[in-house]
Amino acid sequence: MNKLLELFKNREFIFLDGGFGTMLQKENLDVGRVPEVLNITHPQVVQGIQRAYIDAGADIICTCSFGVNKYKIEGCGYSVKELICTAVQNAKEAAKGTDTKIALDIGPIGRLLEPNGNLTFEEAYEIFRMQIEAGSDADIIIIETMTDLYEMKAAVLAAKENSNLPVIATMTFEANQRTFTGTEVRSMALTLEGLGADAIGMNCSLGPADFQPLMEELSKWTTLPIVSKANAGLPDPATGDYDIEPAEFAELTAALIPYGVKLVGGCCGTTPDFIKAIRDAFEGKHYCQQQPEIPAAVCTPEKTVIIDQPRVIGERINPTGKKKLKEALKNGDMDYVLSQAADQIRDGAEILDVNAGVPGIDEKSIIVNIIKALQGITDAPLQIDSGDPEVIEAALRVYSGKAIVNSVNGEEKSLASILPVVKKYGAAVVGLTLDEEGIPKTKEKRIEIAERILNRALALGIPRRDIYIDCLTLTVSAEQENAANTLDAIRYIKEEMGLKTVLGVSNISFGLPNRPIINHNFLQMALTAGLDLPIMNPGSPEMMQAIAVYKLIMNIDKGSRHYINNYSGEVVANTTVSKQATKQEHAQESEVEYAINNGLGPKCRELIEKELENREPLDVINNTLIPILDRAGKDFEAGITFIPQLMLCASTAQQAFDVIKEKIEATGTQQVSRGTIVIATVKGDIHDIGKNIVKVILENYGYEIVDLGKDVEPQVIVDAVKAKDVKLVGLSALMTTTLHSMAETIRLLRIQAPYCKIMVGGAVLTKDYAMEIGADFHVKDAKESADAAKQIYA
Repeated sequence: MNKLLELFKNREFIFLDGGFGTMLQKENLDVGRVPEVLNITHPQVVQGIQRAYIDAGADIICTCSFGVNKYKIEGCGYSVKELICTAVQNAKEAAKGTDTKIALDIGPIGRLLEPNGNLTFEEAYEIFRMQIEAGSDADIIIIETMTDLYEMKAAVLAAKENSNLPVIATMTFEANQRTFTGTEVRSMALTLEGLGADAIGMNCSLGPADFQPLMEELSKWTTLPIVSKANAGLPDPATGDYDIEPAEFAELTAALIPYGVKLVGGCCGTTPDFIKAIRDAFEGKHYCQQQPEIPAAVCTPEKTVIIDQPRVIGERINPTGKKKLKEALKNGDMDYVLSQAADQIRDGAEILDVNAGVPGIDEKSIIVNIIKALQGITDAPLQIDSGDPEVIEAALRVYSGKAIVNSVNGEEKSLASILPVVKKYGAAVVGLTLDEEGIPKTKEKRIEIAERILNRALALGIPRRDIYIDCLTLTVSAEQENAANTLDAIRYIKEEMGLKTVLGVSNISFGLPNRPIINHNFLQMALTAGLDLPIMNPGSPEMMQAIAVYKLIMNIDKGSRHYINNYSGEVVANTTVSKQATKQEHAQESEVEYAINNGLGPKCRELIEKELENREPLDVINNTLIPILDRAGKDFEAGITFIPQLMLCASTAQQAFDVIKEKIEATGTQQVSRGTIVIATVKGDIHDIGKNIVKVILENYGYEIVDLGKDVEPQVIVDAVKAKDVKLVGLSALMTTTLHSMAETIRLLRIQAPYCKIMVGGAVLTKDYAMEIGADFHVKDAKESADAAKQIYA
């Protein structure tokens, strides 16, 4: 049952309010760095804005609490509980005598979560829990303007576990159909519907015309009501006025109805006039409920793997029979685990199996550490491999995206304890065809168990597309007469039950000589029978060849492109062809670059130490590290990689720079620095995520960074520049209300430090306005800040 729709029975559309900050700016109040303090100091202003939206036709109004969290309000003189409780009461007072519902408004924390920042998932959850408990008197929870799917997951979990209120969740996308941190539309949909959100969609950043392709994509991936809260176009930073009028905004928003839009309102630049215009434009129109055929798929924020063809699950992060991995897990050697992951992805794995089941270790804490570490180096989805419900839940909780659980089986204890956890976190699940009597010897018994698992999962609300069946491979050396039953069962489950199939392929050859021959041929037979997800070693060229040939013959590899790219010029009979192709493909990537791009810090340090035995530090910096960072920057600029990958590369490169600094200090030579840069978020603005990313990137290019923090007075910035004769300063602003502080800072710099060049960035800035206020560079991301620095310190 959808709790949100229960509140608005028999309603075609649900109308939201518009931009609260936009209305506050019109009041000409000094809102300060924590505007939500107005709930206490000027409640009549807050209530007046909310009444205006109610009068315009809003069915739901948001509390004035978007930025009220422990981190953002620090030092304002009020607690989170005081501000949120007052915000809810103000909204209730504004809505008195109406049917308008109150939505507790929750925005981003304002800090980067791990692995990109130092805020842990658990800390983020606690911050959101505090907000949700304080706002328990609201009717609805709305979590909006999120760019990090991991942060959104923490907020949704906090809402679902500490409240019974409906949850609306919206993220902020850019024109490339990704968020600032790289989250895909379909990843958002798969993850948030799985977690139990009542409505999902987009808000902020773009105008309603730019929402059209986003909504079209979203409508293919969710059955939930869809939310649209676009901006009124683009702002003029000098005046704050946006370029779309209410009538046009309403017309463009109404054009989104065919994509399943149910909840409509506005974000930045929209006023009560916009909400009234939307209601008028939607009059007489009907909600187009979407019933898409969502494919079987798993995801991370940046990548969705659709199970529409055989996909390789890499088996090597499983300690069974692997002495080195067992020792690594016992010793906490995460670098070895990460190297196994990176190698498997390089060799062709699309999903990684993760198992931490080693006797004598804390499996739950170890698997959590592995998952957090893997999320820092790869965008490949994960398969959580354990039969312990507590371990599975701990792993799913910290996983960002939609994972596979391996596994549940036909035993009542397993069904009762594991399937509810799968449902809670929206995961896919592997069902093993065994029960209290062990592994069946017949095809019929395996099918019976598969049907039992299917029916229990469906009864809990787990979608059919998320149930994968493992028919189990019996070793042919011991069960030769029954080995073919596995293939028969796969064929039946795929063709008659319509489910996806999983199989640990290499079990077939246990105890026999020349196992690769058996594995290779058995895999071909299993693929022909309908195997979707082989769990195998992608480093085996024979096994990867079998999959490549299957996709070629079955017309999955269109135009033979994959096969030709991997095997062109090679002799098919050569069983090392896959490894040779892989080596050729990665020939241009040095060991150092491989370590940096895959987050292998200790390996990176080891390689740089070796380089420094025969090379000078500056040579290593200029001819090894800087080119690697430049290539990473170009991939980011081209949309090949995203913020997490860029940050991973930079943070790993930092370890290389640390080795070089240690070498320089040990020899007593002069410290290497490419130049000093002052960075700051301007007065009145407490948003520093963008600034912090810029800091990491610039430091790893070898610049000395003087970080003045956030909400910095113009004169403080000028004094820091003068103190070291700094040639470049970087200023950040995210709020239109603080652009005047940026302009004032630039004015003072021109007077007191005219030799210093200025780069500026922030979501509200345009290049034209940046030049108008006297900046030398308008940088839209961290890569462009590095480009500007290179120009100054060439």
